[in-house]
Amino acid sequence: MNPLYRNDSPGVFPESWYAATSDIPPQRPALHGTVRADVAIVGAGYTGLTAALRLAQAGRKVVVLDAHRAGFGASGRNGGQVSSGFNWGQKELAAKLGDGPARALWDASEQAKSDLRDAVATHAPDARYIPGVAYGVYSDRARAKVHAEADYLAQTYGYQTEHLDRDAFQAIVRAKPYAGGVLDMGAGHVHPLRYVLGLARAAESAGVIIYEASEVHRVVQGTPAKVQTGRGHVLADHVILAGNGYLPGISPAVAAKVMPINSFIGATAPLGDLADDILTRDIAVADEKFVVNYFRLSEDRRLLFGGRESYSIGYPRDIKSALVARMLSLFPQLDGVAMDYVWGGTLGITMTRLPALQRVAPNVLSGAGFSGHGVALSGFAGRVMAEAVIGQTDRFDVMAKLPVPNFPGGTALRAPLLGLAMTWYGLRDRLGI
Repeated sequence: MNPLYRNDSPGVFPESWYAATSDIPPQRPALHGTVRADVAIVGAGYTGLTAALRLAQAGRKVVVLDAHRAGFGASGRNGGQVSSGFNWGQKELAAKLGDGPARALWDASEQAKSDLRDAVATHAPDARYIPGVAYGVYSDRARAKVHAEADYLAQTYGYQTEHLDRDAFQAIVRAKPYAGGVLDMGAGHVHPLRYVLGLARAAESAGVIIYEASEVHRVVQGTPAKVQTGRGHVLADHVILAGNGYLPGISPAVAAKVMPINSFIGATAPLGDLADDILTRDIAVADEKFVVNYFRLSEDRRLLFGGRESYSIGYPRDIKSALVARMLSLFPQLDGVAMDYVWGGTLGITMTRLPALQRVAPNVLSGAGFSGHGVALSGFAGRVMAEAVIGQTDRFDVMAKLPVPNFPGGTALRAPLLGLAMTWYGLRDRLGI
C-alpha cells in the first residue's frame, strides 16, 4: 500500500493534541487540468511553504501540491523543538569539513532559528515560540563530553549555554536517571501545527496557490518540467521537492539518501500541580539516547512525550504501551496518569543524520532528511532553495556539501540494514554504553 496512506486516511489529520488545539481550515481544492507556474513545489510543510512564501515575495508565480493537507505531515506532528546546530557536534563537523565550512554551517543553523522566530512572530503568534531546550545525559562521562562541546561553542562561535551538573539538571527536569547536561536558551519550542498553518496562510496571502488532495506521481524533467498528479499537471520552470518522509517513489536520487521512519508522541491528561514535579521551567528537553526521548509541557500543562521510532512502513498495533514505558522510566511519578492522545508521523533520516540538499536536475531541487532537527532546519532549507531558484546559490551550495552518502544496497536494503543497526543502538541505550 502507498506509504502516503498506510497510516492515515486521505486528508484527515491525526487525533493529536496539536490538531485538537488548532484552527484547521477547510480543505483546499485539488489540482485539475493544466496549470503554468514559475515554480512548482511538492509538499506543503515547513520546507515547501517557506520556499513558496519567499518566492512569491520575490515576484514568482508559485504552486504548491500536497497529497493530503498543508501541515499534514511531520511539520504538524513533531515534538516542536527548535534545536541548535545539527545532529553532529560542531567540533566534529569542523574536524570533518574544516573550520570554514563548519562556521558557515553554524551560521546557517543560527539563521534557521532566527528565521523561525521571526516567522512565528509575524505569521503564527499563536504557535507561541518559547526559549529553552535542555539536553540530558546519563553518565558522568557523557556529561563531560557535552560540557566540552559547550565550551567549544563558546570559544569558537561565542555561543553561550549553561553547564548543568546532576543536581542542577534535576532541579529543572525531575527525572533521576539524568546525570546532568546543558541548557540552551538560544533554542526553544513551538506549537508545530499552528506554525505550519500560519505559514500556509502567509503564503496564500502572498499569492501562492496551494492544491490539496493532489498527490504527485512523477516529475518529468525538462524545460519546463512537468509535475504530474492524478487529475492534472503543473508546467514549471523550477521544481522543489519538499515532501521529506512523505515523498515515495518520485525521485530515485532523493530516495537513495533519505529513508522514511515513523516516530510517536503522546500527550498526558492535564497534570495540574503535578507538572511542577516533571519540569520546573517551561523548556523542552531531549536526551543523548540514539532513539531519543524528547518532551515538554503544553500550554494546558500536559506532558508531551516522544520517545520511540519504527522502521517499518506501518505503525505498530500498540503505540501507547512502549511509549508510556519509556515515559515512566524517567518519570515514575506519572504512573496512573491517563494518556489522552497518542499519534505518529513520518520523518526523513539520512545515513549521517545530516540534511540532504540536492540538485536533482538543473531545475529540480530537493531538501529532506532533517533527522529530527527539522523544525528550524527544514524551513531554512526552503529558504536556501528559494534563493537558489532566484540565482543566489551560495547558501544552498554550503548545505549541499554536507556528507550524506547513499544508503548501502539502495531502497530495497536501507530499512533492513538500518533495522539491524537500530537493534544494536537500542542495546547500547539500554546498557548505557
